[in-house]
Amino acid sequence: MALNIKPLSDRVLIEPAEAEAKTTSGIIISDNAKEKPQKGTVVAVGNGKKDDIMTVKVGDTVLYGKYAGTDLKFEGKDYLIMREDDILAII
Repeated sequence: MALNIKPLSDRVLIEPAEAEAKTTSGIIISDNAKEKPQKGTVVAVGNGKKDDIMTVKVGDTVLYGKYAGTDLKFEGKDYLIMREDDILAII
């Protein structure tokens, strides 16, 4: 799938993972009580800054802070756009 969004500078576009619908003990979580996911897949990467190359690449699964990034809805899908510095780890 070709995505028509190209992040600028050191920004990264992430498709968040689905929020858990059930706890480990089997309790179903309502839509209102679901936690915002802190894991996602990188779908687009900017070119980086003059002296800093980008560490993440398209297809990486990453962890990020709970309040990191800006929510974005594009063609019916939810995405997050954030600076590479907001990414905590590649898993």
